[in-house]
Amino acid sequence: MIAEHTAGSFASIVELAHVRKSFGNRVVLDDFNLNMREQECLVVIGPSGSGKSTMLRCLAGLELIDVGSITVEGVVLQQAGGPHRVRPSRGARAVQRDVGMIFQQFNLFPHMDVLANVMLALQKVRGLPASEAADLARAELAKVGLVTHEHNYPDELSGGQQQRVAIARALVMRPKVLLFDEVTSALDPELVGDVLKVMRDLAHGGMTMVVVTHEMDFARDVAERVIFIDGGVVVEEGDPAAIFSAPKHERTQAFLRRLLDR
Repeated sequence: MIAEHTAGSFASIVELAHVRKSFGNRVVLDDFNLNMREQECLVVIGPSGSGKSTMLRCLAGLELIDVGSITVEGVVLQQAGGPHRVRPSRGARAVQRDVGMIFQQFNLFPHMDVLANVMLALQKVRGLPASEAADLARAELAKVGLVTHEHNYPDELSGGQQQRVAIARALVMRPKVLLFDEVTSALDPELVGDVLKVMRDLAHGGMTMVVVTHEMDFARDVAERVIFIDGGVVVEEGDPAAIFSAPKHERTQAFLRRLLDR
């Protein structure tokens, strides 16, 4: 039986405790631990294959963990110990919908215009009528600067515009936590700025965010905390000034040296 807690009874909005995740014989997350407070902007950095994206996918419920637990808003979303797994409760499934994720690829439906893409989950998941869903979708499109493009189709938009539609689609569900997985890495350099501006506005507005990125200027400016992951574990964490100016661990130093010397 999964224990559920009343609102306000938990210290962290997100907690990953002793999480292990493997794909076959390859261990991707190994005794991974993370706590986040509400309205925190956490930036996650690390080399390719270090477990960053897998951690986000586990938190979003897209991957099942092998060992450990994942808790959001005081409700256990996943809990496992070797072969034993606890089935999520109805309350856990409801809270899981409070975790939104934006991917590197935009994943928009090409046969639907922008407005329909943003409305879809409101109608299918929340059961809202079309008129109410359209009003909410337009409000989020306005926040990302795309309300005038509501009748365009994805192939009529730039990559940066498509990514902002994807962000609006996540925001319209009113998530408590937003996960960003290298959302600018597939964009041409001149398109990155508009997407990062939307993310900055969200962070400054108090959205709880976990951002996997190689945009170090964004991390310095916006993150309240930076964690460096390598080999499926948190090697080092701290405020951006400390991590970027004086990292303590030699693995962090080597990673930043390679990244910043490009």
